[in-house]
Amino acid sequence: MAEKREDARQPQTLGEFLLHVRTTKRLTLRQVEEATNREVSNAYLSQLEHGRIAKPSPNILYSLASVYAVPYERLMEKAGYIIETSKRDVGEKHGRVATFANENLTTEEEEDLLKYLAFLRSSGGSKP
Repeated sequence: MAEKREDARQPQTLGEFLLHVRTTKRLTLRQVEEATNREVSNAYLSQLEHGRIAKPSPNILYSLASVYAVPYERLMEKAGYIIETSKRDVGEKHGRVATFANENLTTEEEEDLLKYLAFLRSSGGSKP
């Protein structure tokens, strides 16, 4: 019985989280595909939900966050792109966005940078 309690406390995987949110909102895979303007196909989303794809691009996560009305940062945490706020040390540079920053970024600055990066990637502006 203790094992079940421990499992219940374990953080959900990205796939489990996405499946939970989608089913809670009573959306089908195809409805999500349509809501993302086919950026996320129903087959791809199914693979995400079943753990066959563990780390989708930030663009995909941004689209899903918009459709599901969940914080983009939460999906970025679940995918392993940024460290969960509660697990960061005070004063520590956090997330991958801060890797090249000269000074520590505030959470708001990091979120803004992630949103801007997602915009650049979606518009093709970050291509070499």
